[in-house]
Amino acid sequence: MTTKKNNAMELLAPAGTVAVFEAAVKEGADAVYIGAPWLNARALAKHFSMAEIAAMIQYAHKSGVKVYIAMNSLMKEGEADRVLELLAAFSALKADALIIQDLGVHYLAKRFFPQLRIHASTLLAAHNSLAVKHFAAVGFSRIVLARELTLPEISTIHRSVEAEIEVFVHGAMCFSYSGLCLFSSFLGGKSGLRGRCVQPCRRRYSLSGKGRGLRQGYFFSMNDLCAIEILPRLKEAGVSSLKIEGRMRSVHYVQSVVRAYRMVLDAPEGDTEVMEHAQELLGEAMGRKTIKGYFVSSSPQDILSPGHSGNIGLFLGKIKKYTRNRAEFAPKVAVTVGDRLRVHHEKTGERQSFRVKNLVVKGKEVASVQAGMFASLALPFTARPGDCLYKVDTPHIRGSASARGVSRAGTFQKKIARFKLQDRVAKIRNDLLREGITLTTNKETGFSPPGKTKRYKSRKKKGMELWLKIDDLRVLSHNFPVPVAKFVVSLERRTFKQFLQKGKSLSSFAKKIIWSLPPIILEEDVEFFQKAISRLLGKRYLFWQIGHVSQVQFFVKNGLPINNPNYFAKSNYIDSRITIIGDYTINALNGLALLGLKDIGVMKSQIAIETDRQNVKNILATKPIMEGGLTVYGHPPVFISRASQDWFSYRHSFVSPKGEKFLLHKAWGQTIAVPERTFSLLPWLSDLAEMGVRFAVIDLCRQSLSRNQIARIFEKITKPRKTTKDSTFNFFHTLQ
Repeated sequence: MTTKKNNAMELLAPAGTVAVFEAAVKEGADAVYIGAPWLNARALAKHFSMAEIAAMIQYAHKSGVKVYIAMNSLMKEGEADRVLELLAAFSALKADALIIQDLGVHYLAKRFFPQLRIHASTLLAAHNSLAVKHFAAVGFSRIVLARELTLPEISTIHRSVEAEIEVFVHGAMCFSYSGLCLFSSFLGGKSGLRGRCVQPCRRRYSLSGKGRGLRQGYFFSMNDLCAIEILPRLKEAGVSSLKIEGRMRSVHYVQSVVRAYRMVLDAPEGDTEVMEHAQELLGEAMGRKTIKGYFVSSSPQDILSPGHSGNIGLFLGKIKKYTRNRAEFAPKVAVTVGDRLRVHHEKTGERQSFRVKNLVVKGKEVASVQAGMFASLALPFTARPGDCLYKVDTPHIRGSASARGVSRAGTFQKKIARFKLQDRVAKIRNDLLREGITLTTNKETGFSPPGKTKRYKSRKKKGMELWLKIDDLRVLSHNFPVPVAKFVVSLERRTFKQFLQKGKSLSSFAKKIIWSLPPIILEEDVEFFQKAISRLLGKRYLFWQIGHVSQVQFFVKNGLPINNPNYFAKSNYIDSRITIIGDYTINALNGLALLGLKDIGVMKSQIAIETDRQNVKNILATKPIMEGGLTVYGHPPVFISRASQDWFSYRHSFVSPKGEKFLLHKAWGQTIAVPERTFSLLPWLSDLAEMGVRFAVIDLCRQSLSRNQIARIFEKITKPRKTTKDSTFNFFHTLQ
């Protein structure tokens, strides 16, 4: 085992198997994070059993290493029982911390398991000092920052609040802010926020139409992060923990990366010999091209390599010939039986991995093939000539961990049984029931399928209002064929300037306008929003929609008490005249998340836009926590990114290998992608009203619409009919 020195910054390693876990401990990690058996953001990985987790915690604690449990997926309604059982088990097993994203999981953890330390997952998109202050105030002992922050921004955050700060320093990066990506979910219902991302950002895209410049490429496939050269600067910025990405990576990868970072952390600063050795180890780890990410620039131009697929591993070359499930190729580096390879299918952008079981050279089976030799191997799936091969793991370099150090004896299962988890869950259920809160279970109920529509009835009779979201105040002058109860105005520099110019002419709309804050507000823009909000409040605009949960802080009075359990009593800390509404970007996917929002002063909230109909039905089936709404029309951003490359083509269509079309826009100082295909649930408004949805948001942002075009949108309400052009997102399917 590598000898560790006391260091102010923790080295936090990933583990997706027991063998990788043991390797991380032996190579010198101060802490290891692993996935919960369920509800973690790597749902496609092999799950640990509870007995294995118990054994790993015991093994790590004997070595002075901490274990954090990633329970960082969104929870659907009806899944709380299982969450409670996991929380009870991790509390009994004395896990060192839980990493969470879901606001409902946060509510349960803080209320019923206060002894558990909780860390705010990067999926909560803590991207400014306001967010870190908020998460510290509501009980998170550590905040994992968004990957998009620069060193100066991290330093500003550290100076503004006393909270542990964790950052990713090595591994894969997402094109979108974590927690704000709907790409995988919109394309096929596999939610990245529930750990099932199919990585459409790694596919090859093309720009439609004719033009100059880059027309095809891997436009959104990020290079890997590597911050090993700037560790002293991260320490100076106030970082507490250095996190390595990779819970689905191999033993060899984790061994190499942990050893490299451990060496540099323990060596004297500026030791070039150690740094060179560490770089050699990282070169063996078989990752992608590495960059420093956003740490050194808010607009780095090296984060994307559009000419490369973005596959991890060493590029072996292209398949020359494919016949009868055998691929012929001439590898650029040596390949050995037992290596794990990945095929990148150029036509579809899909990737498949396999273990090499045999190699043939000139008709003879061999154990290995050297670089440049022409060979063939068997594939367990179909491929085509031109598909690319990558080597992603080799068990032969320094050997794999044995995992013998972690006992998996049945005694752990017996120990867990003694915790009587079901009894504790039953008691919590009863406590909630006495307060009128029922933990529903997932059960099928009827709902009109696509095509079977009803004419929209009076919102007064059904209790549902129509809200119109706009990013241009000139739309207020339109006449609408259906009554609009509220206008949700996106607060941006442009709309605020329009407000200042229109002045008194808008006063008649004061009670109908809801000012909407964007999900991302960069540190440099916080002051603008503070001043704009203050000005608008002074003009008695009292309805506000927040795009990030931390934005309630804009409306808090009398300072910021840290970790005060009574802090968010609305009557004490937020002006009672103000109505705060949650946007769908807060990702409330269950009733307990709405309960958590209510505790911090939110009066109404949209349910997450990627929800399915059954989940909405389940949330609203019992006594509602608060008035719930849905965005029912628009072009929702499938990702929100800080990346802004010189070669991006804004307002031009880019097309996936499967023919899906999207547009890039600039919004809130960020790059967003929206589908060309409209999302619409307008023909089913009457059904939504019967389910208990109290407001439906029609989003017209980022669209230049004439009066006739707006009239045609509203015609879908007054004359509902079956439509084949519009997307219904996940609503008539099951969100996975």
